[in-house]
Amino acid sequence: MSDLFTPVTVGRDELPNRLFMAPMTRARADGNGLVNDMVAEYYAQRASAGLIITEGVQPSVRGQGYINTPGLHSAEQVEAWKRVTDAVHAKGGHIYAQIMHAGRIGHPSLYPDGGLPVAPSAIASGESLFDGSGLLPHPVPREMTSADIAEAQDDFASAARNAITAGFDGVELHGANGYLIHQFLADGANQRTDEYGGSAANRARFAAEVVEAVAATIGAERTALRVSPGNTFNGITETDSLGQHLALLEAIPNQSELAYLHVAGMGPREMAERLRKEWDGAFVYNPASGLDTAAATAALEEGLGDAVALGTAWLANPDLDARIRAGAALNEPDSATSYGGDHRGYTDYPTLGA
Repeated sequence: MSDLFTPVTVGRDELPNRLFMAPMTRARADGNGLVNDMVAEYYAQRASAGLIITEGVQPSVRGQGYINTPGLHSAEQVEAWKRVTDAVHAKGGHIYAQIMHAGRIGHPSLYPDGGLPVAPSAIASGESLFDGSGLLPHPVPREMTSADIAEAQDDFASAARNAITAGFDGVELHGANGYLIHQFLADGANQRTDEYGGSAANRARFAAEVVEAVAATIGAERTALRVSPGNTFNGITETDSLGQHLALLEAIPNQSELAYLHVAGMGPREMAERLRKEWDGAFVYNPASGLDTAAATAALEEGLGDAVALGTAWLANPDLDARIRAGAALNEPDSATSYGGDHRGYTDYPTLGA
């Protein structure tokens, strides 16, 4: 267990422990993508994590995939996030913004112009958007042109710049869970015949170029990437997920300069193990184990990561590190309050002291 609480260097930061907080959508922003003081309190409560990785933050209007999710593409959004980063840093914590372009996991109702979401190919996800009252099927997205691709890459870089302005220590690019970067990787979602499709190397091009653009904007040491090989979330299908993700790693030449690679263990464990061997840099593993914190300790002991990221356990336990040290029981999460709402199920989970 001691390995969990030894320091680790990630990018430019010396972190106090290897128990990271994984990104989790909580949908507490307002209709303009602005976070508030309640969001600042939520993250500050969990500042004892070695690193906090925020919920997915859209880099543009068209990048939004859900209602009440935050953005990093306007001056007002940047100013709102400063309250969050200030609160976390005041508690001695470190925090990265996860930048997430939803791609086809979007809906015209989310956009002021009522337009279609964009994606590598005009293939619908088969999933739906919850708009607060019911489910709206995702439409067939508009296939991105070369100009659209360049614009999306610029949006990622601009959002990363905004994140640093807002006080974040770095950014994690969301290349997992069926969102835009993952859509380019997956042959079931990407059936392009240009330089961004048709082969594993071509399908990896968009992701690699986004990493390059962001690293050039804020520094490689502040840039991280998350992937989830074998994950079928949001209608993703991949003929050879491992081969595709190995092609992605080959397309990223400056691996050791980046902050970390974050692998979500939603597919076969062997995939994560192989990527760990091939990645020349810091490696973060998310065992997707719910409240089973023993899985995190085991992953470190087995060398599967330099750090581990847990989601649900941090959601319900703002003092997760203290509870693990003490061998104390964990709070159970309230699934009814996972997305949207007020402070209930958000900032009111009790700590050991309480």
